[in-house]
Amino acid sequence: MVEPCTFIIFGATGNLARTKLLPALYHLDQAQRLPDGFSILGFGRRDWSDEDWRQYVCEALEGRVRGGVDEEVRTRFRARLRFFSGDLTDPQAFDRLRNTLDESSDLPNKLAFYMAIPPAEYAEVSQLLAGAGLSNEEHGWRRLVIEKPFGYDAESAEALDERLHRNFSERQIFRIDHYLGKAMVQNVLVFRFANLMLEPLWNRNYIDHVQITHSESLGIGGRAGYYDDVGALRDMIQSHLLQMLTLVAMEPPASLDADSLRDEKVKVLKSIRPITRKAVNAHAFRAQYAGGTVDGERAKGYLEEEGIPSQSTTETYASLKLYIDNWRWRNVPFYLRTGKRMAQRSSVIAIRFKHPPQQLFRQTQIEKMHPNWILLGIQPQECIRLQMLTKEPGLEMRVHTTQLDASYCGTSTYHTDAYEDLLMDVIEDDASLFLRYDEICWAWRVVDPVLKSWTTERDFIHTYPAGSWGPAEDVRLFDRDDQAWRNSLYDED
Repeated sequence: MVEPCTFIIFGATGNLARTKLLPALYHLDQAQRLPDGFSILGFGRRDWSDEDWRQYVCEALEGRVRGGVDEEVRTRFRARLRFFSGDLTDPQAFDRLRNTLDESSDLPNKLAFYMAIPPAEYAEVSQLLAGAGLSNEEHGWRRLVIEKPFGYDAESAEALDERLHRNFSERQIFRIDHYLGKAMVQNVLVFRFANLMLEPLWNRNYIDHVQITHSESLGIGGRAGYYDDVGALRDMIQSHLLQMLTLVAMEPPASLDADSLRDEKVKVLKSIRPITRKAVNAHAFRAQYAGGTVDGERAKGYLEEEGIPSQSTTETYASLKLYIDNWRWRNVPFYLRTGKRMAQRSSVIAIRFKHPPQQLFRQTQIEKMHPNWILLGIQPQECIRLQMLTKEPGLEMRVHTTQLDASYCGTSTYHTDAYEDLLMDVIEDDASLFLRYDEICWAWRVVDPVLKSWTTERDFIHTYPAGSWGPAEDVRLFDRDDQAWRNSLYDED
């Protein structure tokens, strides 16, 4: 049974709360997943009453909830909302917050703190919470939820973790990666471990290589200040794409409890072959989008975006080749790439199998044998697809590629947002889809040599036209000429 708690949002009037957290909590209430007594307390600097906050939230929900706002749900949801006015840097504000929580009978004493604030403020706010006695679990549990990025590199991630652990235990800290809440990312586990038929093939003997792509058609929008300091490698590969790699490559866990799952993911990250400074150019590539055409209209280049320095060499495209040195994956390349202003918005895991060892059909009309693929579409089309060769109808021996769809492939009308699943997991104390510190540490170790190398190489960066599939030059990452990026669920090779 789910226990009622007080869900406290720091940065309650910011973009994350408005566009993601509040709609997600509304949908959970609509699905009757929130228990009676569950309260949402917004913490912000504005001098607002509870009614001001309720009006703000109701306006924020308009146009952001599926099927429009339901009046009955809105009434119930409004009753859960309270507002607390305070400054995040003021210790006295946290003392007042503690008093408010102690004295208000409608605010449960089990507390979840959601940091919808800049990462630089995580450590200070956690310290102020502890200073006010709000990390103490004597009268009810306490859970601290923080968003990525978890540090800027391995050293800063370690420093952040050390400061958080001064006041909160690892069990209390929920490091949220919204990508892991996507239905198809979770479906990777089911696809792999609930179906026996593929397990004998899921190894270096049969798989040629694995590609994990996350492409975006949009540019940086209004995030120039953040993005130019971070870049594509930190923003996407170090977190989201490495997490997907671990799900594809991990061994079956002993159970689905949080630590068993995370133990197996850490084993994968530990097994990734280190990239030496001398090998960076052979294993990593970066580029920056230039002007181009998107949806028939001219798109600005990165250096033309407002707030971007004219000499910036921050990458908007990054690709990486990794090897996992264990019994299952030795010498199978894993190719990861991400980019902005690319041809389509797409996230796909593409697994290519090796060619059959015998050229049985060389005396026939078959000119080329296309390899088999397993395709896991994450977004926007959620799909599990197998590509196999079958004979074309007719007298001659010719083949074509057949798509075998092993899931709904976009036909389902039921969708949830990743934040709905993850916020429910916080409330239910299920950390399976949240990151443990050693996962973050080992992920930083994978990319740190590349980041350090790129930091010293500020004279030149490759470019690619906006609206394209990225720079042509990064084909140098592939081990063989017959390997190439797969840009679509429908490509034949």
